[in-house]
Amino acid sequence: MEEIQSQSDNYKSSSSSASSPASRVPSSNFFYLRKPGSLQQPISFEDSPEWEDTDIDVRVEEGGDSINAANMPVSPSLSKLNSGSLPSPPQPEGGAVVRKTAGASVAWKELAVTIKGKRKYSDKVVKSSNGYALPGTMTVIMGPAKSGKSTLLRAIAGRLHPSAKMYGEVFINGAKTSLLYGSYGFVDRETTLIGSLTVREYLYYSALLQLPGFFCQKKSVVEEAIQAMYLGDYANKLIGGHCYMKGIARGERRRVSIARELVMRPRILFIDEPLYHLDSVSALLMMVTLRNLQAQDALSFHHLPEQYRSFWPLDRICLLSNGNTLFFGETLACLQHFSNAGFPCPIMQSPSDHFLRAINTDFDRIIAMCKNWQDDNGDFSSVNMDTAVAIRTLEATYKSSADAAAVETMIVRLTEREGPLLKSKGKTSNATRIAVLTWRSLLIMSREWKYYWLRLILYMLLTLCIGTVFSGLGHSLSSVVKRVAAIFVFVSFTSLLSIAGVPSLLKEIKIYASEESNQHSGALVFLFGQLLSSIPFLFLIAISSSLVFYFLIGLRDEFSLLMYFVLNFFMCLFVNEGLLLAVTSLWQNIFWNVLTLVTIHVVMMLAAGYLRIRNELPKPVWKYPLSYIAFHTYSIQGILENEYLGMNFAVGQVRAISGFQAIHSAYDISQRSNSKWENLLVLLLMAFGYRILVFVSLHLRVRKNVSLNRTFQCRKSTT
Repeated sequence: MEEIQSQSDNYKSSSSSASSPASRVPSSNFFYLRKPGSLQQPISFEDSPEWEDTDIDVRVEEGGDSINAANMPVSPSLSKLNSGSLPSPPQPEGGAVVRKTAGASVAWKELAVTIKGKRKYSDKVVKSSNGYALPGTMTVIMGPAKSGKSTLLRAIAGRLHPSAKMYGEVFINGAKTSLLYGSYGFVDRETTLIGSLTVREYLYYSALLQLPGFFCQKKSVVEEAIQAMYLGDYANKLIGGHCYMKGIARGERRRVSIARELVMRPRILFIDEPLYHLDSVSALLMMVTLRNLQAQDALSFHHLPEQYRSFWPLDRICLLSNGNTLFFGETLACLQHFSNAGFPCPIMQSPSDHFLRAINTDFDRIIAMCKNWQDDNGDFSSVNMDTAVAIRTLEATYKSSADAAAVETMIVRLTEREGPLLKSKGKTSNATRIAVLTWRSLLIMSREWKYYWLRLILYMLLTLCIGTVFSGLGHSLSSVVKRVAAIFVFVSFTSLLSIAGVPSLLKEIKIYASEESNQHSGALVFLFGQLLSSIPFLFLIAISSSLVFYFLIGLRDEFSLLMYFVLNFFMCLFVNEGLLLAVTSLWQNIFWNVLTLVTIHVVMMLAAGYLRIRNELPKPVWKYPLSYIAFHTYSIQGILENEYLGMNFAVGQVRAISGFQAIHSAYDISQRSNSKWENLLVLLLMAFGYRILVFVSLHLRVRKNVSLNRTFQCRKSTT
């Protein structure tokens, strides 16, 4: 205790001068519940926050779908704080004030999370955390980096990574149950938005994917969400976010991601780092907006802006450090808790700066590096408090305090009787979702040039280059080998050029992952939507490129042969698009995607039967199975059979040879008349085969998350 006391004295004497820039990087999380009719309340920066710092006794009415919340005496620490020099919020006069609040209570008991390592489960990321969130309140989870804030937030929401294990119990309205679709919303730290859509369009398509019912009802819900997040001035502006597409600012983009979840009108809203990458003005507007929503949220912000230090919008705070709970209770009571532990907050210093200064171990390294420096207030090395000692002191003080006992008592009261279960609001049918995704993808692809318009230009330039190089070949026997070379180069190089579409496909996968995590989409819906929306653009590329190439190299001037050539090249692009989608669904890094695809295409080109005909290829590996896996083989075979079967070449004045005999030494084709259609059928089967691989890959990812959540619920029920 002498060591702790000495460290505390040093901290008291120097904390007021230790507000370095690094100490102004707070981290936190929230919980907050919804009241009816509060979405359209006007915002005012002049209104001073006045609400009751009271605990709420939640009682469930029989046969009702609401919760009676009665005010109770404040926590012990807050009572002590109110008796001191700091001003306290106004208390209600008279007895308990009973108000009805539509929402849900959340409580977690002895919650612990471990992350799976390479060999065994590592130390607990979250260690025995207790807490609760009540209707109409906001609760912040705060702490330095790597303290377990986001992990705790995701554990409460049931959205942990598959490599994590959760222990303990989570109660929703007093019952150990999972959160159903539509009853809650979760906003990730970085939500993938669609920059080529306006704010209103993005939210409208999100509503079509989420909500069942009529279109007119969904429009009204979207307008309510826009008004609730104060996005009226930006509703018709493109979201943007790209170097070539200027859009709305980061603060508005963050509010759009929250508005997407408000479309479902959730009872519980979880938000991971709502102030991520926001400046002070945007952060203040965000906090005032969230306060005015009066919905039950769980928010986690790891980096508050330097200028934003007010705690007025928050009701309760859960302070974490290295997974340990150092405090849970009313925000103002946390100041008294630090004072009781020997670390009072200096006058004119931000409480958030003070809390993080005391529990952030990074300051020990800063002090060690700067121990010989001097500043305007004297020797910097005088701030020599051991942060580890402060953390142990705060943890021990909290465990033995009346605040910890009050939390346990409140959890017992919230869980002693089960309230009404949160109901699912229903989902849109898969057919509707496919139609919505198809139309939305068509709109996106038509607006963003990097999807298919850039590829169309590149294909046209490449086709012109190949066509001019191989132009003027004539129709003699000597032109056969050169024309085979031209077709091989055309099919192989255009397939290789399609790798330019990897960035757009990666973005589609990210959008799908973001929507699927909130159950707005599914693997089958995504695949059908992407398939139907890509067909018109691929067909446009196939027609334009085929016409240029077909006539430049002088293929036979027959309409039926031209149509087969276009159809064959379209199927080649269709298969290649499925291959790109399969690879991008496995790798989320653009470098590895490009490297993998280039390698696959080069190997397929080697095994396609032009550099060495298929019958002469080494049977292990190259003939079996590579030459049969390469889609180039079937595309080139079909085009050559379409061109040369039924054609004759004169040899001298008397003799003539068939097209099959003329090309047999250059490429291996079949003599059967329907062989070219068989090649087309193989290409079609390969196109669907690649997309089945994509479906399996995406579906396995979803099943892993679902089975993980079921495991958590089983563990909760057996605890």
